[in-house]
Amino acid sequence: MITITESAQEYLAELLKKQNCEGIAVRIFILDAGTPKAETCISFCRPGESQDSDELRHYPEFNAYLEARSVPYLKDAVVDYAKDSMGGQLTIKAPNSRLPQISDDSSIEDRVNYVLYNEINPSLAAHGGVVTLEEIFDNSIAVLKFGGGCQGCGMVDLTLKEGVEKTLLEQIPQLTEVRDITDHSQRENAYFK
Repeated sequence: MITITESAQEYLAELLKKQNCEGIAVRIFILDAGTPKAETCISFCRPGESQDSDELRHYPEFNAYLEARSVPYLKDAVVDYAKDSMGGQLTIKAPNSRLPQISDDSSIEDRVNYVLYNEINPSLAAHGGVVTLEEIFDNSIAVLKFGGGCQGCGMVDLTLKEGVEKTLLEQIPQLTEVRDITDHSQRENAYFK
């Protein structure tokens, strides 16, 4: 699981003391976990801001909440603090944050991102395109956004219906619909105009 080194623990404890808030903790999570855009984050977590599903870790001078959805991606992660001439730097290395980790228990977001980044985007990349998940609406509607050569492309409807939507609906039975929220009036980079 995640390791917070002694120097990082000392640094975080000092930061938390400066917040002058009884019971303040840190919360560790990964934005866009399992995708090439994954970003590991640490934030302040005031009393009542943690989620019921968070995993609580106790350290000598503070508590840390790990976002449940991020836990598999935090395996082998290390939070460290190194002093330098400018004061120091807190670093977070999470080698598994960008690796897709899909199981039967995975969230629908993780499963959609897995299909997008491992099956659909490699094909779109041939035309300079990319598609990302913006949100899951009503627990069954994937809202997507196209970019690169797909934004404004004259063939995007065919790509969406016959490629992206068909693949997602076949592989993720919980999905009932796929929507595109891209502004296709921007055509500068479109592959087909």
